[in-house]
Amino acid sequence: MKKIYLISLLLLTFQGQAQKAYIIKAIETKNQSSFRSLSIPNDSIAWLGGTNGTIGRSSDGGNTWIFTQVKGYEKCDFRSLYAFDDKKAVIANAGSPAYILFTEDGGAHWKLVYENKDSAAFIDGIDYRSDWEGTVCGDPINGRMLMLGTLHAYASWFDLPRQNRPILEKGEASFAASGTTLRYMKDGSIMIATGGKVSRLLRSDAKTRKWNSINTPILQGSNSTGIFSFAFSDDKQGVIVGGDYKNETLGKDHVFYTVDGGKTWLKPAMPTGGYRECVEYIDEKTLISCGPNGADISYNKGNTWRAIPDAKGFHVVRKSRNGKLVILAGKDGKIAMLSR
Repeated sequence: MKKIYLISLLLLTFQGQAQKAYIIKAIETKNQSSFRSLSIPNDSIAWLGGTNGTIGRSSDGGNTWIFTQVKGYEKCDFRSLYAFDDKKAVIANAGSPAYILFTEDGGAHWKLVYENKDSAAFIDGIDYRSDWEGTVCGDPINGRMLMLGTLHAYASWFDLPRQNRPILEKGEASFAASGTTLRYMKDGSIMIATGGKVSRLLRSDAKTRKWNSINTPILQGSNSTGIFSFAFSDDKQGVIVGGDYKNETLGKDHVFYTVDGGKTWLKPAMPTGGYRECVEYIDEKTLISCGPNGADISYNKGNTWRAIPDAKGFHVVRKSRNGKLVILAGKDGKIAMLSR
């Protein structure tokens, strides 16, 4: 059995080495904000959101950045962001009061389009099905998940009817670690990851918007555990990452993948290096995941992961919606691009 195991490890190592390894190219900035939201409409345009009310914008593929503070919101931590192009973007803060703002002039001016002063209001993520239809999710208020919708791109938002919002268990919420616990699926349905004492995926029917629960084996049971990010390449193939943010190096039940839409979950033969806050597909087989203590690449749909050198301190990684550009961002103003 030991010989078979060693041969398997050698084969996995050879397969990984056969791929030209990804590296990260650090981008020098003088900004010291912590970034957890990132949106890349195409290979030229990218936006960042972070602490101290900071917004970053690049128009040359991430090589140079312009940073501004949103006037009147300098104390906000903007952890949810969706950019349409180089001029238009929507941002939301984490915390109460909860705000949603939009700009249509590249961030020179922002307009408040939603405000919730409830002490439990906390926005976790935002995504769009089209340039007009979008959804926001947040922590539960009186047992129901905070959920907002828009059919007017970014100009106005409305609370979804209470009966159309998921019921959450006691101690269950979502994490705003990278703004990736809410995603539209290719069929138009919505998927949301929860964490805490219960951690699962919630998926809405594309037509009726009724919610179905998908149980997961990820580490859960306390307020610091659960799914922090997920990604699907199609209706069946997906990955969940997370763990315990209070124990970043804990190598137990922090990453799983599925090939049947979440009916069953598989443990990687070689997992990521610990707690991870974000995961993203680079192509149908290749994924990248990152967290404070490192980042990892998988070339085989999440079955084996290998560490990327010098990749500590990143909270979020996203790929261009219309291209190949991949950017990472994190604490102390860290920004990098993935390259070979």
